[in-house]
Amino acid sequence: MTEENVTAGGEQTSAAGAQELHLLLEDARAKADAHWDQVLRARAELENFRKRAERDIEAAHKYGLERIIGELLPVLDSLESGLAAAAGQGAVDKLVEGMTLTHKLLGNVLDKFNVKTLDPVGQKFDPKLHQAMSAVESSDSAPDTVLTVCQKGYLLHDRVIRPALVIVAKAPAADAGA
Repeated sequence: MTEENVTAGGEQTSAAGAQELHLLLEDARAKADAHWDQVLRARAELENFRKRAERDIEAAHKYGLERIIGELLPVLDSLESGLAAAAGQGAVDKLVEGMTLTHKLLGNVLDKFNVKTLDPVGQKFDPKLHQAMSAVESSDSAPDTVLTVCQKGYLLHDRVIRPALVIVAKAPAADAGA
């Protein structure tokens, strides 16, 4: 036995043992390299996904109104046709008929997009849905009842797009002569 192959405890080391350690080290390095490659690929895939999501969101913001605009264009066409038909003739009946049809078209478009009309005549005043323009004394209606709608309000689903502008009843003042 040579000195190089004998350890302090008398065990023999061999070139085969060193070779085995070298192979284990190379295997560990290969696995580490493979894992690092997987990490880099996952990062790149995540970055590509983030960029794609940003583009999709940007397109949704940019073209989100495309559907409603497409639905409103026939309403615009109808208004233009009605105005052209009534321009030289002075035919009020035709103009009224055209405006009625156009009003119906626009109402249908709003219905498609879940827009509801607030027309609260006779209802109790609700500050979440209505905006009081004034209060008028009334002995015929209970206080805080909507007497007149000056401008209809609109809801999109459950969100107020525009509150109804209303005139509200208030209790009559007591007679000063009594």
